[in-house]
Amino acid sequence: MIERTIATATHGRYLVETPEGGAPAGTLVGFHGYAEAADAQLERMRAIAGADRWLLVAVQGLHRFYHRRANEVVASWMTRQDRELAIADNVAYVAGVVDAVSSEWPGSPPLVFAGFSQGVATAFRAAAAWPRRVDGVIAVGGDVPPEIGAAALGRVARALVCRGSRDEWYTTGKFDADIGRLRVAGASVTPLAFDGGHEWPDPVNQAAAAFLAAVIAR
Repeated sequence: MIERTIATATHGRYLVETPEGGAPAGTLVGFHGYAEAADAQLERMRAIAGADRWLLVAVQGLHRFYHRRANEVVASWMTRQDRELAIADNVAYVAGVVDAVSSEWPGSPPLVFAGFSQGVATAFRAAAAWPRRVDGVIAVGGDVPPEIGAAALGRVARALVCRGSRDEWYTTGKFDADIGRLRVAGASVTPLAFDGGHEWPDPVNQAAAAFLAAVIAR
């Protein structure tokens, strides 16, 4: 058997919510977790106090499937199969979304990426590949990908890194290691350990609100 891969065009889905009045304070781009849709991440970002001043963009993973129990369309960012190709596809996809949003709604810096669970890796990979320094990354329940070196992580100006105390997947060891890696790379890191599991609860929203306010005030 001979196995090959081939590049092909596909369409991605993303949701945009604009501020009610005035120019956006910035652009907040979100990435959902495994077996979720962009709608779930948009709801999380909406719950952050002050986010209504931002241009909110929720990007959905390219790999869609049906959730068996709810019969809803959900998505994944990648699997271990053709991993490197999927990473490149995702990075290019995010860049395309941000470029399209910037063209449609010009003049909306700064730029912050926000990821939950599997979406955290996409947020950091997109930030590490960005042509300029990204103003911030909000990471909840997911780790910094191991392949990203310090120089690339240096494109992240600041990061809010959050972990639930009962999160069995995103362990204390991963949490502490990520904080260390980001600080070595030169990022300003705000760690948050909250009472909870693998989730995005209100303490994260409160910390994210302060984080976004600090980005604007920089």
